[in-house]
Amino acid sequence: MKTLTVPAECDRLDTVQGFVDEELDQLPCTLETRLQIQIAVEELFVNIASYAYTPGTGEAVIGCQVEQEPPSITIQFRDRGKPFDPLAKEDADITLSAEERQIGGLGIYMVKNSMDDVHYVYENGQNILTIRKNF
Repeated sequence: MKTLTVPAECDRLDTVQGFVDEELDQLPCTLETRLQIQIAVEELFVNIASYAYTPGTGEAVIGCQVEQEPPSITIQFRDRGKPFDPLAKEDADITLSAEERQIGGLGIYMVKNSMDDVHYVYENGQNILTIRKNF
């Protein structure tokens, strides 16, 4: 797995997106699929940057692995921030209007519904969230 380590800061999102885009260039990726992956990467990285180390700072490690047969990409997000399983939270109720819906949860809902696999584990002092998209 190829990795990138960056400060967990929102202004590093372009670097993270560029790293993932380079890996996507190896796959037969439609524009729609690329956008789904970019949205998922943005949601997950910004959450780490915004919440994992508050009020301090830390790093995020993003790993990418491309498989050619069958074509897929696995993207892993690691941080040493506060333990937090975003998958444990109840899904956002999308049947409610924006005014009625509780704040938070919609981004991870979109990730869970646009990726083929989403997995979280807290291991060796690290939050590890892995997503996979098949092509």
